[in-house]
Amino acid sequence: MEAAGALGAGTALLLGLYALLYYNFVAATRCRNAVSLRGKTVLITGGNTGIGKVTAVDLAQRGARVILACRDKARGESAVYDIRRESGNSEVILMILDLGSLDSVRAFAQTFLESEPRLDILINNAGILKDGPTADGFDQAFQVNHLAHFLLTHLLLDRLKRCAPSRIVILTSNAHSFGEIDFRTIHKPVEGMQKALHTYASSKLANILHARELANRLEGTNVSCYAVHPGFVRTEINRSFPWWVFWSFLFMKLFVRNSEAGAQTSIYCATEEGIEGLTGWYFVDCRPKVPSAPACDDQLAKKLWEFSERLLGLTT
Repeated sequence: MEAAGALGAGTALLLGLYALLYYNFVAATRCRNAVSLRGKTVLITGGNTGIGKVTAVDLAQRGARVILACRDKARGESAVYDIRRESGNSEVILMILDLGSLDSVRAFAQTFLESEPRLDILINNAGILKDGPTADGFDQAFQVNHLAHFLLTHLLLDRLKRCAPSRIVILTSNAHSFGEIDFRTIHKPVEGMQKALHTYASSKLANILHARELANRLEGTNVSCYAVHPGFVRTEINRSFPWWVFWSFLFMKLFVRNSEAGAQTSIYCATEEGIEGLTGWYFVDCRPKVPSAPACDDQLAKKLWEFSERLLGLTT
C-alpha cells in the first residue's frame, strides 16, 4: 500500500511538473483581436511552411493581400493553394526570393516595387540553421537570418513609409542569449553544427539589434517594428540538425509548440492596435519582454547597422 501510495504521489508530482512546464513554456498566449486588414498588403518571407504559413492564413482571413516570398516555386505554389483554401481569400500571391543570394533580394525588391503599389506589413520570418557559405561568401545563418532581411527591409522601406501607419515584424529567438556580435568573425562561414548553432544564436541577437536601431531611425515616420520570439517551435528549420541533436533533445518533444502556437506573437505584433509606442521592443507570448543585456545595447545596435551597410555596399 505504501509503495502504491508513493507511486501515485510520484505520478501526480510528475504530472504537475509537466503541467507547470507546459503552460509556462509550451502553451502560447493567443492573439484574440479581430482587426481587419482589408485593403492592406502583407509580405512574409518563408511563408510556405511552419510559423510563416500559419501567419499567412490568419492575415489572409483578415482580408489582407498576402505575398509569400519563397525560394522553392513548387512548395510555394502548394502553400498558396492551401492558404487560399483555408482562408477563403484568393489574394494570396507567390513571389520567388532566395535569401541566400543578395542578387535575388535586389531583384525581388525591384519586381515587388514595380508590381505592388502597397506594403503595409513586412514580416521577416524566414530562417535557417546551417553551416557553410552562401553564394555571396557570407555565413549561411548570418546572411539568411539577418543580412538579407536587412537589405530587403532597406529596399522596401520607402514603400512602407508611404503606406504608413505600417509595421515590420522580425522573427528572432531566445537563443539570442547565447549569441555575440564579433565584427571580426560574425559574417564569416563556419563548418560544423556546434559552430553553426553559435552563429545561429548570434544572428538572432542581430535580429533584435536590427529592430532596435530601426525603431530609432524610423522615429516620426509612423512605421513601427517589433522583434518576436515564437517559443520553442517544431518547424522545418530543424531539418538542418544532425541525428545526434535529435537524440540528445528527444525528451524536449514534450515541450515543443506547434506552428499555430508559435505564430501567435507574430500575428499579434502585425495586427494589435495600440502597441505603436512599443516600437523596437522584443515580444514573447504577445507581451513585451526585456531581452539579454547585449540585445539592449544601443551603441552595439548602431555599430551593427553600420557594419551591415558596409557589407552590403550601401555606404559610400
